[in-house]
Amino acid sequence: MKTNEISSLLSQIRALSAETQSPIGLTPGSATDRPDFGDLLRRSVDSVNARQLEASRATEAFERGDPGVDVAGVMIAVQKSSIAFQALTQVRNRLVSAYQDIMNMPI
Repeated sequence: MKTNEISSLLSQIRALSAETQSPIGLTPGSATDRPDFGDLLRRSVDSVNARQLEASRATEAFERGDPGVDVAGVMIAVQKSSIAFQALTQVRNRLVSAYQDIMNMPI
């Protein structure tokens, strides 16, 4: 893995981390300014889907023998896709668990 690829990946991780940890800057009464949870979840699923499609295209291009595709690039794309899918699966598991906990609460 090249150093600049690692640096790029680390900067993306830091940007996502900062985005999730930074306050949105809302006032207590401005509920309409908040991002919709459904939209955030949909964008996350779309992002994972895009990574999987990218990995699939890279794999197919390598299998065809395209000159611009190398094994390292294919492996990186496949690993990014795998990690994104695993993260999405963990989020889904946490959401289901939270839903079950709420449903099991006594009224």
